[in-house]
Amino acid sequence: MSDFTYDTVLSELDETGVRKLTLNRPASLNAMNRALIDDVARAFADANACPQTRVILLTGAGRAFCAGDDRKEHTHPETEAEARDLVESIQAATRAITFGEKPVVGAINGWAVGGGFEWAINCDFPVWGESAKGFFPEMSLGLFVTGAVTALLPALAGLQMAREMLFLGRTYTAPELLAAGVAWRVAPDAALMDEARQVAREVAALPPNAVRLMKRALGATAQSDIENALRIETEATVAGFLDPETTERLLAFR
Repeated sequence: MSDFTYDTVLSELDETGVRKLTLNRPASLNAMNRALIDDVARAFADANACPQTRVILLTGAGRAFCAGDDRKEHTHPETEAEARDLVESIQAATRAITFGEKPVVGAINGWAVGGGFEWAINCDFPVWGESAKGFFPEMSLGLFVTGAVTALLPALAGLQMAREMLFLGRTYTAPELLAAGVAWRVAPDAALMDEARQVAREVAALPPNAVRLMKRALGATAQSDIENALRIETEATVAGFLDPETTERLLAFR
């Protein structure tokens, strides 16, 4: 069953109420261009509004979950208005994942980089494949994170670990992320989708109103911190995009 269509995201609803959203730019390792960013926000908004959808399962097609910003299609903002529009579009996806009423199970396969790592962290139940890896390259490029991770990472992994991950940009394996509290569960690669779907169906079988209220209650506890983080991240990212050194670093990174 599938009743929503997007250019870069596949949406499929099964008979148990689990809606699988698949980032579908496998030739680019599901790297984030503007179309994918906007489609993710729309897909989550549609899924959250769909009465038949009880749980959302997020994954990536092919060899990666999401390899971060698509450097080949990156259009560097030249004005504050352009930078702010880009950041706000990215955060529309963050808000739809984080504040939407439907629980989100992540099936994190392959690489989760930058904004893709943020989306993995935004999931309520992130299940990582055992060979998956994640890192944040933003600081080395003079940029900033945008997915409320300045609030979420300290809550999940502690302040010192959050500093290490965000400042130093080191690459972490799925078992390391599990030990740090960033991954919720690690599954063998071959069993990743089956395990993530089993978790999603377990949640989908619970009374939907209780599930909705529980996600809302847990979100409300952290909402002020997340909203504050999003505001700070927006201003920091806009400033980063307008910094000439950032432009040079991004061009060199390509």
